[in-house]
Amino acid sequence: MSDHQVLDHVDQYLQLGREYQCSDLHLPTAYPPAWRRFGHLSPIWSDHPPLSATDTERLARSFLTDDKWDRLQSHGDIDFAYQNAQGRFRASVVKQRLGYDMTFRIIDTNIRSIEEIGLPLESVVPLTRYQNGIVLVTGAVGSGKSTTLAALVDFINRDREDHILTLEDPIEYVFESKGCQVNQREVHTHTDSFAKALRGALREDPDVIMVGEMRDLETIQLALTAAETGHLVLGTLHTGNAPRTLDRVLDVFPTDQRDQIRIMVSESLRGILSQQLVPRVDGNGRTLAVELLVNTPAVANCIREGKTFMLPGIMQTGKHVGMVTMDESLRRLVTAGVISREEAIFRSEDKAQMHSFFKS
Repeated sequence: MSDHQVLDHVDQYLQLGREYQCSDLHLPTAYPPAWRRFGHLSPIWSDHPPLSATDTERLARSFLTDDKWDRLQSHGDIDFAYQNAQGRFRASVVKQRLGYDMTFRIIDTNIRSIEEIGLPLESVVPLTRYQNGIVLVTGAVGSGKSTTLAALVDFINRDREDHILTLEDPIEYVFESKGCQVNQREVHTHTDSFAKALRGALREDPDVIMVGEMRDLETIQLALTAAETGHLVLGTLHTGNAPRTLDRVLDVFPTDQRDQIRIMVSESLRGILSQQLVPRVDGNGRTLAVELLVNTPAVANCIREGKTFMLPGIMQTGKHVGMVTMDESLRRLVTAGVISREEAIFRSEDKAQMHSFFKS
């Protein structure tokens, strides 16, 4: 394809993205088609001209149904799970000043296991075996939270005989019922919001509830209530580490409720997994760096007293229950020759300490 004409259908670009192991594909107005490979965004072809507004409109029309097109016209943006012969994609189309922008997250339809992802099995499995409480998976956009959640749900699906309910926006991984009965609901398709779906969920007699995103006060409040009333809740937040996650949960509540919420969280929290995907030294994709906080009496005490700043210290002494800080995980990956020192320093919480660790 030397002259790089614009392809006729979005599916042709998505096929390329899959073939070249990309995580995301971008078709923006006034820029050439681009992809994100191993965390790095670049044009697919270096000499491709920018897409015109006519090109992106034609591409958007190539895969949007009439009702989605109408919704895009009235709302200005749409997010949904798109499926074609090659698999599933998380699609986002927005109207902007110059035209339409399309972004696709390429979903790996085969659900990876806890071991395959590289999570510590002996510390993570106990978190999935509680009858109630809340487990949080946190990290920046594109840090593999959905993949981790899918692995946890898949493990529970095989390990228990219960009712699992997932609330997602949009549904990414499709679960077949194994040991458990699994129901999946999509926000905006089957229900208006996470909060509304969660309120409904409590009447559907689930044992395990997966909440795709806990973004607002009402959703967080309902998730905590569900965790307290005999459900195991798995949720995600866009926070960088365990202390920040707890601050984020507590900060959404009005000041006069904070003491009560701290007690609630200290009792219902089971664990927090915070993660990042770090480029490997060998250039072969990215590897998972993970921080794990397990709720112990010492952790619960810190949460109750609002002293989340003390958590990193407690995590360093909690190795016997599998606790590990992000910096410790990064150091282990450098020592094992998987990632570079530069990456570890760049991604660490305490850069000065990381510097001195490598000097010693």
